[in-house]
Amino acid sequence: MNKSRTRGERLVVIGGDAAGMSAASQARRLKGPDELEIVAFERGHFTSYSACGIPYWVGGDVTDRDRLIARTPEEHRARDIDLRLRTEVTELDLDGRRVRARDVDSGAESWTSYDKLVIATGARPIRPDMPGADAPGVHGVQTLDDGQELLDSLARTRGRRAVVVGAGYIGVEMAEALINRGYEVTVVNRGSEPMSTLDPDMGRLVHEAMEGLGITMVNDAEVTGILTGDDGRVRAVATREREFPADVVVLGIGVRPETALARAAGLPLGTHGGLLTDRSMRVRGQENVWAGGDCVEVLDLVSGQERHIALGTHANKHGQVIGTNVGGGYATFPGVVGTAVSKVCDLEIARTGLREKDAHRVGLRFEAVTIESTSRAGYYPNASPMTVKMLAELRTGRLLGVQIVGREGAGKRVDIAAVALTAGMTAEQMTTLDLGYAPPFSPVWDPVLVAARKAATKVRETS
Repeated sequence: MNKSRTRGERLVVIGGDAAGMSAASQARRLKGPDELEIVAFERGHFTSYSACGIPYWVGGDVTDRDRLIARTPEEHRARDIDLRLRTEVTELDLDGRRVRARDVDSGAESWTSYDKLVIATGARPIRPDMPGADAPGVHGVQTLDDGQELLDSLARTRGRRAVVVGAGYIGVEMAEALINRGYEVTVVNRGSEPMSTLDPDMGRLVHEAMEGLGITMVNDAEVTGILTGDDGRVRAVATREREFPADVVVLGIGVRPETALARAAGLPLGTHGGLLTDRSMRVRGQENVWAGGDCVEVLDLVSGQERHIALGTHANKHGQVIGTNVGGGYATFPGVVGTAVSKVCDLEIARTGLREKDAHRVGLRFEAVTIESTSRAGYYPNASPMTVKMLAELRTGRLLGVQIVGREGAGKRVDIAAVALTAGMTAEQMTTLDLGYAPPFSPVWDPVLVAARKAATKVRETS
């Protein structure tokens, strides 16, 4: 039931996770209930949770689902945010400044007016358009509700064979989670190597680590169907060459921006299907509509083009920017360099900036170098190997991208490169960075700086 309009303006937020509730919370910090009424709609059961933590919950590293929840619905409501769970917005009326919402359980519908609107509808897992994709036992993993459904399915499943379709971040992390739960795991991947966010030579290192963990990797394989048994449940995943028996299937193909509402309302979308905004996260061409999180496209500071990157770090920042602007302040989101980190068992995987094919796509000429080093001084106990790949632009030497694969201490080194990319540094300039050194933490020359030296030398030799 709608509250009567007797005070201030009304902000309506669509989506109750990172971007949406960060925006609502920040706006509430700046304006009290007398100045701004906030109504938030969330179609699921949970708010403000870590979707990135779901694979670790499924795998048993995180034992309690509620540990993934940063702020409960009750906590939001205690701050005078009218949060409506299990309520899905089905239509935007931009001219009338109102949204139509449907109660997921009862089906009841109603309109709610707004003065300011935030669209934070997130992304949805890609489900292949083929028979069996929606069969019982086939799971996408994007929300806490999805994670709970998968765990419930695992508890009901008698067999111990799992097939993961796709080998991106979610696919790789879910494969490890299922191995940890005692499943026999096969990953079917259409690419030449897992982790297509890396160049194939670096993806090969991930492939080897996954096989060392007991995961069967099937690359260059196109899934043609998901087969079901007489009971309607999944029984196998089929490619053109063979079938892979499965008692449970996890889709790790990736996600797409959830922008059906925005598309139907005529809001501007980019080439990747995400909403287009200005730097204040205001939807282009709209005075009172903002958008953030996995449903938007953002500026890549390295390539200069728009990208869709579904990460909680970005979503929270978007929400802070939106909430500040809605609350009467001023903030901007300048863009991203595409930094991400993950792991398979104890192998750490990180990247930032452009891959080789990204650089080719935008017409950049570059040199690529790869070096082998260690996480600590070589003589110090438990020093582990690390591979660093670096791309630098021809002539200018501008850093374009870095990929790192190694053991303990490797992954977070990518942050050095992320800062350098954001600052527009050259490989030569990176070699002079004053990084921390002691034998337990790094060789005298940090592996990232060794790669920078090699890249700078190669650029000088070819210029």
